[in-house]
Amino acid sequence: MKNVLVRDLPDDIHAALQRKAEQRHQSLQQYLTVELRRLAERRQLDDVLADLEQRHGGRVGLTDAVAGLASERERR
Repeated sequence: MKNVLVRDLPDDIHAALQRKAEQRHQSLQQYLTVELRRLAERRQLDDVLADLEQRHGGRVGLTDAVAGLASERERR
């Protein structure tokens, strides 16, 4: 496994991260590993927009979309 070294981390940031780790009953290393994994796996807006651009299919106009949403909300 690889290691990451973070230099010049302000004391208040370190303390906040340490508190969050303790609240989850984790070591700081465990907590940061989970958070870094979450950050790495999170899709960026550019990726989402690119996926949407590649989709093909029907189109719904704004008026129809609003009417469809209103209709669905009324059914609930």
